[in-house]
Amino acid sequence: MNTKNSLIVIFSFVFSFVFCQEKTKEKEPTTVDFKTYFEKMEKSNLAQEYRGIETDAGRETNLFSIKPTGISTELIQNAAITFLKSLNPEQKNRTTFPIEDKEWRMWSNVDNGIYKRQGVSIKEMDENQRKLAFDLMQVSLSIKGLKLSKDIMKTDQTLREYNNDDPAYDEELYYFTILGEPSETEPWGWQIDGHHLVINYFLLGDLVVMSPVFMGGEPIITTTGKYKGNTLFQDEQNLGLAFMQTLNKEQQDKATLNPNKNHNDLKASASKDNITLNYSGIAYSELTGEQQEAFLHLAEQYINNLKEGHSQVKMEEIKSHLDATWFTWVGNITADAVFYYRIHSPVVLIEFDHQGIVGMPKNGHDGPSRQHIHTMVRTPNGNDYGKDLLRQHKEIHHHKN
Repeated sequence: MNTKNSLIVIFSFVFSFVFCQEKTKEKEPTTVDFKTYFEKMEKSNLAQEYRGIETDAGRETNLFSIKPTGISTELIQNAAITFLKSLNPEQKNRTTFPIEDKEWRMWSNVDNGIYKRQGVSIKEMDENQRKLAFDLMQVSLSIKGLKLSKDIMKTDQTLREYNNDDPAYDEELYYFTILGEPSETEPWGWQIDGHHLVINYFLLGDLVVMSPVFMGGEPIITTTGKYKGNTLFQDEQNLGLAFMQTLNKEQQDKATLNPNKNHNDLKASASKDNITLNYSGIAYSELTGEQQEAFLHLAEQYINNLKEGHSQVKMEEIKSHLDATWFTWVGNITADAVFYYRIHSPVVLIEFDHQGIVGMPKNGHDGPSRQHIHTMVRTPNGNDYGKDLLRQHKEIHHHKN
């Protein structure tokens, strides 16, 4: 059986597993044409006017405001300008988009054999362009965030090794786009899009919105090959479980939607810009002081992928809505448990999910595994991609739609 057919068998076997929890009116495909399936999902998403993630009560308003943070974004702006100057005309044409272009919403975490991406990839860049692309990431992300991003890329090399050198997996097939023109005063941003790594980064003056952010990986702990020892998401996993274990039985029962983790549970992944997701689980106000500290420390594992300073601004925003913040759990709490959890408030949605094995050998394993993790960070109520800030900016400056 050739590599292509092998992958078809693998994807066919896991497809119903991967999507069984996604609430959609679309009928699940009965063929192996996953490319068509994802194109259809994206087309349906883009056909909808963006509104963002809301609850049944509708959008909460007046959550985000244009006000100075005092945290300079000059280095990010300069890095983007330098990167753009390094591109040839054809590359630049593929890489640059208007600030309101739908390219913001055209991303997916699936591999490159299934989804075609916009922009210029690391693989096609020359050595100087690659350096400048990573410079842009370095000045935008924290040390932790940059390292995690690079480690995620490494997992695609490992998947390539597991799959007979299949070119759909490649540590350099991560695509950069620039939206708007890098500016001190006008809105702009950048995006990186690839398998298990998607970062949307919006800027307006010294304001930053880094969401949606999809970060995942398979394998989570690499035991063979070029990147043997590469390890991801251990803090996000272990601190999440440790927090849940600090809750008493009554609190755990409130937090738990389902004690059995049988499938994938991620709610807000690609093409899910406008989902309705209600608060559930246990409220922050029902936690003890120590539990509240642990809860915030868990949230910081995701927010701290953003550059220092801007991450503190975001954490302060989160802290200002703790009276409306909830924690939800799926799975058990044994030492080796597989599980899903989310942190949900008016201004942040964080998800962590153990997924079924897709690209690695199953070796008899069925169901969610600690070797495949997906995480998601969103800004609910209309400010993913900085959309609400962009709306306010246009209103202030009387820009035309």
